[in-house]
Amino acid sequence: MSVNTEAAGHPRHAASPPPLDPGQLRKQARQARRGRLDMKASPYLYVAPFFVLFLVFGFFPLLYTGWVSMRDWGLIKGDQGFVGLENYQEVLTDANFWNAMYNTAGIFVVSTVPQLLLALMLANWLNRKLRFRTALRMGILLPNITSVAAVGIVFGFIFADRYGLANWILQSLSLDPISWRGSRWASWTAISFMVDWRWTGYNALIYLAAMQAIPRDLYESASLDGASPTRQFWQITVPLIQPTILFTVIISTIGGMQLFTEPLMFNYGAAGSGSGLEGFQTIAMYIYSTTFEGNFKYGVGSAMSWLLFMLIMLFALINFLMVRRSLKGSVQ
Repeated sequence: MSVNTEAAGHPRHAASPPPLDPGQLRKQARQARRGRLDMKASPYLYVAPFFVLFLVFGFFPLLYTGWVSMRDWGLIKGDQGFVGLENYQEVLTDANFWNAMYNTAGIFVVSTVPQLLLALMLANWLNRKLRFRTALRMGILLPNITSVAAVGIVFGFIFADRYGLANWILQSLSLDPISWRGSRWASWTAISFMVDWRWTGYNALIYLAAMQAIPRDLYESASLDGASPTRQFWQITVPLIQPTILFTVIISTIGGMQLFTEPLMFNYGAAGSGSGLEGFQTIAMYIYSTTFEGNFKYGVGSAMSWLLFMLIMLFALINFLMVRRSLKGSVQ
């Protein structure tokens, strides 16, 4: 009588799989290598478009401008050869260049400081429970998507010396009208209104996004300890969004030092009411005027651009250090 080994608890050994042929082994090895290569190379391929665009439209123009800045190059006469640092010497001894730098720094301070403070207060207000909160958050961004040329033209007429809305309001209050383009401080103030109207809402939304990432438990604990909303804002909100504040300061510095369209349209916004560009010509406007108007000094304009680039880096670093120190002091 035959004995069933499986029934007796002794399972029959399964047959071993047949060995793979060399072709299949090579195919599996290639698949494994492709998998490892995909894991290592995919992140670099995803970010490659940014770096390609930056090299083409950012890094190469920067190097090319530096090369042109050391040559006697005019848009009409062409390249006249290497001149070394003579273009930089001409720029640094140009009184109009320093006047434009003074105007640029002045407009930057007058516009950026109240802009960021107002954006911070506006973001704190929008961070509360409000009716139509989403509509309000969308509404404050509308000035940023408006055409900057249209904004410049409208504000140019608002601050026109004749028949301007601003002077009409001043006269209605029994105050003397202001020559907005005839006074340095008046023109700085008018241009600052244009810049702040356009960018305050944008910075406020950046601050709002940072504020919403703060845990609500911190505010509840502070309320139980008797801290007022104002103290909570300065002792909790501001220190915790310090990186965001540093970001907006640096971005505002870069944008403020490159200010061009607003003062340009402010000058053309009301024909016959200006008195020249000396009071509000920015460095970007002077670079454009030097390069594409007058003598078409391409090399000199490139030298100004490189000096502006270095000044922007310097001012951004100074702002970073000053804001970080002040915020650390507020935390302590």
